[in-house]
Amino acid sequence: MKFYHNEFKAMGTPCDIQLFAKTTTRAKQVADLAVADVRRLELRYSRYRDDSFLAKINRVAATGGSIAVDPETAGLLNYAATCHQQSDGLFDITSGILRRAWRFDREGLPDEGQIQALLAKIGWHKLRWHNAVLEFLIPGMEIDFGGIVKEYAVDRAAALCWSAGIRHGVVNLGGDIKIIGPRADGSPWRIGIRHPRRKDAVLETLSLFDGALASSGDYERCLIVDGVRYGHVLNPKTGWPVKHLASVSVVGEFCVVAGSASTIAMLKEDQGATWLEGLGLPYCWADVQGNTGGSLIL
Repeated sequence: MKFYHNEFKAMGTPCDIQLFAKTTTRAKQVADLAVADVRRLELRYSRYRDDSFLAKINRVAATGGSIAVDPETAGLLNYAATCHQQSDGLFDITSGILRRAWRFDREGLPDEGQIQALLAKIGWHKLRWHNAVLEFLIPGMEIDFGGIVKEYAVDRAAALCWSAGIRHGVVNLGGDIKIIGPRADGSPWRIGIRHPRRKDAVLETLSLFDGALASSGDYERCLIVDGVRYGHVLNPKTGWPVKHLASVSVVGEFCVVAGSASTIAMLKEDQGATWLEGLGLPYCWADVQGNTGGSLIL
């Protein structure tokens, strides 16, 4: 078996696909197929492109109105609705509008008045989603698939590789990971979980033969004001960053499930670990005080 490693950048983050195949040529062909699908999803659902389908949806949202969506987008919206319900309203794809207030490339905290004005335009209950038609009941809203689409892309890329005959490989989009199968010699893939406070340090190292791993944390984008860290995971009910957990990692069969579970746990703050325990998936966490726990911590 020949090993092929393709590093690339997509969805604003470093990515890589590692595959074993009978020939390097075949491995490259399959990897290129997977990367092309990742880029397709990026073009379709990027909030940074005026020509994405997400931008088209949000132009309708800006004025209030309705839009029919295709089956793939409908699937993402159905999953978002499920996450909203299972998180008691904390996982809300209408909350991305808060980035207008929270700019992590500048100093200082946002104005509370601006946050309150944005909160008036946030809430899944302010949408009507039925029979593939999405309706915005008040003008000025937005939706954002940022908490779902990268993990969905990981799962799709891995599935495409499997359908093409690959049985040994791993897809990694910015730390969201799906195992296609063990290494060619049957050994597991060794994957490190980043420590949220010590750069280049590892909180735990996992040996995975299959499944997926996803993590959420306050270290990816943050502000530090007067010694207090404000991360990018924002509570849609308060408009402010969560402040209890520093990172959460979850292992599941699918990356999209592991990713949403880790985000919901962050949003649940001091109830996050208890919620994860009830979910039944392997997990680990680190809080802002430096404590760690979970079934993945050895």
